[in-house]
Amino acid sequence: MTGTHTRPRLRTLALAGLGALVAVGVSAGPAAAHAEVTASDPRALAENVTLSFTSEAESDSAGIAELRVVLPKGITPDAVTLKDAPKEWKLTATPDGYSVGGTALATGVDAAYSITVRQLPDEKSLAFKTLETYGDGKISRWIEVPTDGQKVDNPAPVLELKAAAPGAKPIAPSPSQTPSAVPSVQSSAAAPSTPAAAASAETANGKEAGSNTGAVLGVVAAVVALAAAGTFWWLRRSRSRSQA
Repeated sequence: MTGTHTRPRLRTLALAGLGALVAVGVSAGPAAAHAEVTASDPRALAENVTLSFTSEAESDSAGIAELRVVLPKGITPDAVTLKDAPKEWKLTATPDGYSVGGTALATGVDAAYSITVRQLPDEKSLAFKTLETYGDGKISRWIEVPTDGQKVDNPAPVLELKAAAPGAKPIAPSPSQTPSAVPSVQSSAAAPSTPAAAASAETANGKEAGSNTGAVLGVVAAVVALAAAGTFWWLRRSRSRSQA
C-alpha cells in the first residue's frame, strides 16, 4: 500500500519541478525592449516635439556613460537639441545622428534623457538605433528593427506616429552641416557613422548583446534536460524499491 501511494506523489513532485524549470526558461528570454522612446506629440509633421528616451542599465559592474543614436530618415542632426539629461551630460552631433553622454552613471541606474526635434517627418514609424557604451567599455547594441511583427533580440527604440494634423506641411530645412563642421565623437569604442555602417555593425557585432540571452537559454535548456533525466531515474529507482 505504501508503494502504491508513493508513486503518484513522486510523479506529482516531478511534474511540478519540471514545470518550474520551464517557467524559468521562459522568463529568461529577451525582454520586450531595453531602450524606449516616447513623444510629446507623436504625429507626423508635428513641430518642436520632445522625444524622451530611456535605456535600461544591464551591466552589474559599470554604469552607462554614452548613448550613440542613428537618426531615422527625415531628421537631421542639426534639427535636434538637448532638452534634459543626467548632470554634466552633453549632446554632440555626428554625421548620422548624435551622441549624448558624460560621467558614467552609477551601476544599475537607467539612462534617461530628452531632446527637442524641430519637426517629425511624414512617416508611420521612426526607429532610433542606439548603442549604449558603459564605463568599462562594454557596448550594448539596440539596432534591430522588427519587420512584419517579428520579434528581435536587440530591438531599436521605435516611435509609432499618428497621421499628420490637417494642414500640416514640412517646414523648410535648415542648411545641412558640412562634414568639417560636424563635431567629432568622443567614445571609448567605435560606433557606426553611417546607416550603412550601422547595418554592417548589426551584421558583424549586433549579436553581441543577444549572445548573452542565447547562452542563458542554452543553460536553462541543459538544466531542464538534466532535471528530466534525474527525475526519470529517481522514479525508476523508487519503483524498484517499492516492488522489492
